[in-house]
Amino acid sequence: MNHSRMKRCSLALLATLALATAGCTDNAAPADPGGNPQSLTVKAGDTACTVSAAGAPSGNLTFSVTNEGSQVTEFYLLGADGLRIIGEVENIGPGLSRDLVLTAPPGGYFTACKPGMVGDGIRAAFTVTDSGTDLAPSGDDAALVEQANKLYGAYVKDQTEQLLAATEKFAGLYTGGSDDEARALYPKAREHWERIETVAESFGDLDPKMDLREADLAEGQQWTGWHRIEKDLWPARAKGYAKLDDAGRKKYADDLVANTRELYDRTRDLTFTADQIGNGAKGLLDEVATGKVTGEEEYWSRTDLWDFQANVDGARVGYEGLKPLLQKRNPDLDGKIGQRFAELQKLLDQHRKDDGFAFYDELSRAEVKQLSDAVNALSEPLSSMTAAVV
Repeated sequence: MNHSRMKRCSLALLATLALATAGCTDNAAPADPGGNPQSLTVKAGDTACTVSAAGAPSGNLTFSVTNEGSQVTEFYLLGADGLRIIGEVENIGPGLSRDLVLTAPPGGYFTACKPGMVGDGIRAAFTVTDSGTDLAPSGDDAALVEQANKLYGAYVKDQTEQLLAATEKFAGLYTGGSDDEARALYPKAREHWERIETVAESFGDLDPKMDLREADLAEGQQWTGWHRIEKDLWPARAKGYAKLDDAGRKKYADDLVANTRELYDRTRDLTFTADQIGNGAKGLLDEVATGKVTGEEEYWSRTDLWDFQANVDGARVGYEGLKPLLQKRNPDLDGKIGQRFAELQKLLDQHRKDDGFAFYDELSRAEVKQLSDAVNALSEPLSSMTAAVV
């Protein structure tokens, strides 16, 4: 990332496909739906998020959000995958109201209130039906680029928020000696890191502190971060390894949390350009090809498929933010990228187990090759996306 471009505050609304966003108003009185199915009210509390309807017709939607709880909250409309932020309103203090206005096409979504502005939020399914309204993006290419930039900024912000919350919980389990629970949370917490890995890597001092593998250590370099703790949680795979004592565990856990908070702080006001988004999406696929497919990333835990999926998630979100512009510039390329994403996801889904994935050493060589071929097939058209949109 070009750090000189990361100075503006990114109070962003994230959309996917052909979404146009509009502003939010502070302290607005909750809108009276008055029979208008596209105007909805939201009562956001500390333990509840009550939306006046579970769906609406496509077009311009207004969510009038009132915070009835005791904590500052946020409200989101999320995509069907629960990752993409279609729109958000932030920093709604107790007793205050704000409006979220956006344009949404037909499809499945989730609403979410986030009391305390941390964690996954209180979610519910939301359905947008087809009203017959033409939702084609308006404006010139510059407007589409600006939209994509804002959208991705909001996604990064949300993922770092969830990463910090999950890392703090993981560190507490690890230092408290709850190894089984820590092992179960380890790959799930890391998903938030892997989805924005190329952004995190742009801070050159943080990435080696947080995500360096033992095999990549330089002579005399101190090993800290996720993989240092990973080895301690799966010691059976490390012959002759002596587990850390309580003081050692606390040292590395505190360091990981501190660096995660530093990442969180640095990403509060990031902004992005179309080329950074496009190159970042390609970079995430490269991470899959060079670390996840080979099984080198999670050497001790064998949770590579969680990382694999998260890298694909992040690349897909970047692509979908640029999709309105790519459809205009090169619809054939857009169609090919979309198809290759679907093919890769189908293969990944075959290895799902319970609420996660099979361990990587459970896959056959043929299955690993299938995944590798699918990554390469997607990487080829995805590498052309940046040139098509800048």
